[in-house]
Amino acid sequence: METNRQKKIGGVIQKDLVDILQGEVRKNGVTNLVISVSKVVVTSDLSVATAHLSIFPQEKAQETLAAIKTNTNLIKHDLSQRVRLQLRRVPNLVFFIDDSLDYIEKIDNALKNQENPIENRDLLEKRRQF
Repeated sequence: METNRQKKIGGVIQKDLVDILQGEVRKNGVTNLVISVSKVVVTSDLSVATAHLSIFPQEKAQETLAAIKTNTNLIKHDLSQRVRLQLRRVPNLVFFIDDSLDYIEKIDNALKNQENPIENRDLLEKRRQF
């Protein structure tokens, strides 16, 4: 369970990471790319912050994540300049792709198609046999 301190630090890091990442996208003139930080989880000892990123379009997600991971030290430095009055030490950053939107989209597609177990009760019987 996250403490209030972890939540506050996660919120501060999330807000500043969005500014840093979107600022770099705009500064480099990249169009049609949106990076959002959906969640930041900080460990109990405040040494590691795990950032979950949503990158649109999805086709550029792995390429963009690889670029972000190679520049983690620069991002941490920029973050430390922004939060220097709020945090003594900036946690190490770990980045992951947030796939919750993909999960929701798969559920929506399943409910719209023939694989809907709510409308097609035969699917429930097939699953119970296993």
